[in-house]
Amino acid sequence: MNDFKDKVIWITGASSGIGEALALEFARREARLILSSRRGDELRRVAQLTGLAELDLLILPFDLKDTSNASGLAANVMNKFGRIDMLINNGGYSQRSEAIETSEAIDRELMEVNYFSYVNLTKAVLPYMKRQKIGHIIVISSIAGKFGFYLRSSYSAAKHALHGYFESLRLETEKLGIKTLIVCPGKIKTKVSINAVTKEGNKHGQMDVSHQNAMSAEECAKQIISAIQRNREEILIGGRELMILKIRKFLPGLFSKIIRKQSPY
Repeated sequence: MNDFKDKVIWITGASSGIGEALALEFARREARLILSSRRGDELRRVAQLTGLAELDLLILPFDLKDTSNASGLAANVMNKFGRIDMLINNGGYSQRSEAIETSEAIDRELMEVNYFSYVNLTKAVLPYMKRQKIGHIIVISSIAGKFGFYLRSSYSAAKHALHGYFESLRLETEKLGIKTLIVCPGKIKTKVSINAVTKEGNKHGQMDVSHQNAMSAEECAKQIISAIQRNREEILIGGRELMILKIRKFLPGLFSKIIRKQSPY
């Protein structure tokens, strides 16, 4: 059985990494896709890889730094497809800078992109999902949403905020037929560390050693789709790094010692 055939799925951050991998996996399952990110050229590349016909595809570029027109973007989707079955809030970027050296402007931008954009886009699609009496909100958080770590202060804060907001939203909207899944990836082999912002606002420009031999974005996408099919409320995805969450839960003193010895990269 194909659970996603003809489902209308909107993916942000679809031009690379986990977003691109999700787009290709959903295309194989005959979904109808809306692909969003800042880079229209890369979205067109991904769109071509999906092999979807123009009837089943919408390229909708925008910058997550400004989602003040979220309702207008959602209206574009509705004009094309007449419904929105799933919103995958995936776009964003990480950080590689100490809190004391990071400007307020960078702190605010990290929150705008990694938290407020998710909230604004979700609010824009909820009225349509409410009318449909069905919908699925997918939130790509991080294990950084479970605990703070070196050089990740505002990024981690944004990911923590996602849990508080979307756990509350789940309780409020499940009676309307709307489901919410929070995804917490660990180390995934994408360009997330390369594109992370420094204290000056520049790209970090290097792949962290811990990401070089990590789980592929393709495997991560498959696990996300499996979690959607199983109606999971939260899922952790990654390798041995996920053990730190069990240690934190059951042996908090040991966690404190271990986390201080970890490399920021």
